[in-house]
Amino acid sequence: MTMNNFTLTFLRHGESLGNLKGFYQGGRDFPLTPRGMDQVRRLISRWQLDGTRFDRVITSPLKRAFDTAEMIGEAFKCRVEVDSAWQERNMGQLTGITRYEAIKKKKKPEFFTPYNNIGETGEGDWALYLRAGRAIQAILDRPPARYLIVSHGGILNQALHVIFGMTPQANGQGTHFRFVNTAFSTIHYAPAQHKWVVWGLNDFTHLAVKDFDLEDVEES
Repeated sequence: MTMNNFTLTFLRHGESLGNLKGFYQGGRDFPLTPRGMDQVRRLISRWQLDGTRFDRVITSPLKRAFDTAEMIGEAFKCRVEVDSAWQERNMGQLTGITRYEAIKKKKKPEFFTPYNNIGETGEGDWALYLRAGRAIQAILDRPPARYLIVSHGGILNQALHVIFGMTPQANGQGTHFRFVNTAFSTIHYAPAQHKWVVWGLNDFTHLAVKDFDLEDVEES
């Protein structure tokens, strides 16, 4: 990367207690589990070995993301900045309940449009897409540098939709960009050409397959 270009690394937090218990987390604060902290340590070791560098770490204020960012910032002696724009989707009445409970209580409709609120009072796909777009714009208003964004599956998925020019579809259809815990996607941006170059998506090669649950590739 030259000083005229940006590198954006989008990282999902390590496994949280909410992930382990199968909750829709949204804005509810859950700490990292011991396995989640180990996932972060493995990622740090990998990045240290391959010479990865960051100029700034930007994180969601939620504990599962913030603690992930703090561990990385300390390891790389890099300043950590909290930005609420990268907080996870407001899940409305789904917040803090399990997927099983959501089905039992009929909290999740069989069909929804991008404009419908999630969990009746939360953020719909279009609202989350717009927030992700504003968050990316705020980074591109800064000087070109290597930015690590530590956040959550839902908003990171929409951030990639923004970059690739893919608008939300009804009933959650269309392309999805999933992030397992501590998976990251790296994208370079050259503002002079308005050119995005994808370097990697959902990279979790620092983990063994047993270190994540395929059930936990949804939002949170």
